[in-house]
Amino acid sequence: MSDKNQEAVEDDTAGYTSGLPGILGWIDEGIARIEAVMLAAGVLLMAINTCTNVIARFVFGEGFFFSGEINRILIILITFAGLGYAARHGRHIRMSALYDSLSVKWRKALMVLISLFTSAVMFFLCYHAYGYIDTLYSRGRILPALGFEIWWIYLWVPVGFAITGIQYFLTAVKNITSRGVYLSTGVLDGYDDTETEV
Repeated sequence: MSDKNQEAVEDDTAGYTSGLPGILGWIDEGIARIEAVMLAAGVLLMAINTCTNVIARFVFGEGFFFSGEINRILIILITFAGLGYAARHGRHIRMSALYDSLSVKWRKALMVLISLFTSAVMFFLCYHAYGYIDTLYSRGRILPALGFEIWWIYLWVPVGFAITGIQYFLTAVKNITSRGVYLSTGVLDGYDDTETEV
């Protein structure tokens, strides 16, 4: 197949550049780097852990007793670090029947409202996740195989909600301060007429 016939695919694996000015852009890019490291390390460690456990079962007849708990920890890490990633790259699920029928001006206003509301919900969930961790801490439960307190593995939950809340708040700021309609701080809405004068 020739290069001319291949469809261009967007590469979002390169370094992230925030669309926000000043200190907000610096914060956004810093959080993006932390998320990238957490997601990459989490996926790699889960793959290594799973493959090692499969090899151990094949060679020794039984796997490592702690492998399931490690994967549980990594799944929680990947899930809640991935929330912020999805918000940052405009990959969240949108139900846009009403949104699609609006003019650019009203889409922008609705995007600001949606971003602020979603940010508030994420901070609300962050608060309750912290309460859940506090409850687990007071009960003193431990992981049976690894032997450390179970509340440690849930620390990623409020962190993920907080990062996602920050990202949605920054999306609202980007839409307020910029001309176009943005799904996130770096992702312009996919409609052809979003860059027209509001």
